[in-house]
Amino acid sequence: MEFTAKQIAEMIGGRVEGNENVAIHTFSKIEEGRPGAISFLSNPKYTHFIYDTQSSVVLVNDDLQLDRPVPATLIRVKNAYEAVARLLQLYEQMKPHRTGVDTLAFVSPKATIGKDVYVGAFAYVGDGAVVGDGTQIYPHTVVGDGVQLGERCVLYPNVTIYQDCRIGNRVTIHAGSVIGADGFGFAPSQEGYDKIPQIGIVVIEDNVEIGANTCVDRSTMGQTVIRKGVKLDNLIQVAHNCEVGENTVMSAQVGLAGSTKVGAWCMVGGQAGFAGHIHVADKTFVGAQAGIISNTKGNGEQLIGSPAMDPKLFFKASAIMRRLPEMYRELNDLKKKVEELEHAHTSSECD
Repeated sequence: MEFTAKQIAEMIGGRVEGNENVAIHTFSKIEEGRPGAISFLSNPKYTHFIYDTQSSVVLVNDDLQLDRPVPATLIRVKNAYEAVARLLQLYEQMKPHRTGVDTLAFVSPKATIGKDVYVGAFAYVGDGAVVGDGTQIYPHTVVGDGVQLGERCVLYPNVTIYQDCRIGNRVTIHAGSVIGADGFGFAPSQEGYDKIPQIGIVVIEDNVEIGANTCVDRSTMGQTVIRKGVKLDNLIQVAHNCEVGENTVMSAQVGLAGSTKVGAWCMVGGQAGFAGHIHVADKTFVGAQAGIISNTKGNGEQLIGSPAMDPKLFFKASAIMRRLPEMYRELNDLKKKVEELEHAHTSSECD
């Protein structure tokens, strides 16, 4: 596929500076630009690359000020990062989608398969499963008995959806993820631990994306719920009976213990951990490696550290932490001086 700068500008509401007829057919990072590619510049740290990039077209913000002319054609937009995201989405939508059931796949005769569905080799679709129109199921993926898959979902290779789970429309689940495995429920007994059957399900609403090797466990009873618009990175653990609110995003290696409720529009950094049976309010920002052990206060709160605290307090505490060895030596020196003074005082009284 090939487009001119003028055509691209029309797609995204941009303004062309330079040759509007220059053609592009691929994307490239600005520092690795090449003829025929379109790049973008949104981070000021990369501005110096625009003067030498070989890309034919560069998307830039309206307010970008340049020190000298650049060889590339520019398309000025309100937000270059959002514009390139939109172009990439359009590019992805233009790709041809596979359809049909591979002869090496197994689809139960009791399953319901919509129009224009793709089921790859060695994939499995169980009894009573429902697969919506345009959904793509890649090789070696398992769609268990009674699973409901919405329209235009994408399940990449080796995804496993356990029985009876419900997946909305336009959900993307990347390779190796497991939806609906048993929650970690065991009751201690004199002989060890008795397993508590996990008889609930997982519900994933529309427009969710789940990264590779992420696990969302089924509930003990009821539902583990991922609300619409949620984006989960790779290697995340969502335990039984949790709920993740609308449009919340989580980076890699986040862990949610059982029955944690995370609100809408939260942002969670990598390796953050959440204790069980707590509620995190809407629009909470949780920094990387933070440990959330209790309910959060309210909308817009920022938390970092473990146990998590306000960033200002955390940085003050960190500054003190760095001085602890020095403070410890000073304390010992003071202790010795006090002991010497006490000894001298006692000796003078005896005299």
